Amino acid sequence: MSLKTEYEFTLPRGYVDSRGGLHRTGVMRLATARDELEPLRDPTVIGPDDPRLTVLILARVVRTLGDLEMVTPHEIEGLFAADLAFLQDFYGVINFGDQEEYEALLAAQATSRPLTGSPSAAPAAPSVEAPATNGHAVQPDSFIPQRPRARVEEIPRSQV
Repeated sequence: MSLKTEYEFTLPRGYVDSRGGLHRTGVMRLATARDELEPLRDPTVIGPDDPRLTVLILARVVRTLGDLEMVTPHEIEGLFAADLAFLQDFYGVINFGDQEEYEALLAAQATSRPLTGSPSAAPAAPSVEAPATNGHAVQPDSFIPQRPRARVEEIPRSQV
């Protein structure tokens, strides 16, 4: 049995390079301890909670992105927020998740249509509403909203 160390992905929107080229598919490899430690030594990173740390780590593990020759922090910084959030989730799942979480992430992505900015002829997907709670708090595991995230946020592993 061999260990799979690289995983293909498709960004929700895609990276647009300086010439207007769109790059949506790529490959991410599993992270090593060095991938998580070396960026902490970067003088531009002020601590383990610095958002730049994420950029530096992703630049180390994203091996390919479209037909770009190299993926550097510059390209990761140029990602749309939805794509950065996706790569963060993808990183978490392939490095710390299991097969079920990996397949759930891919299935969630496959069922969501990318926002193109143009009206669609297809009917809009029905909105998902929170279940009636009768005044009680909704447990995170009992309701998973099927909506795009409005900002970068960490998804609890139980929802991936």
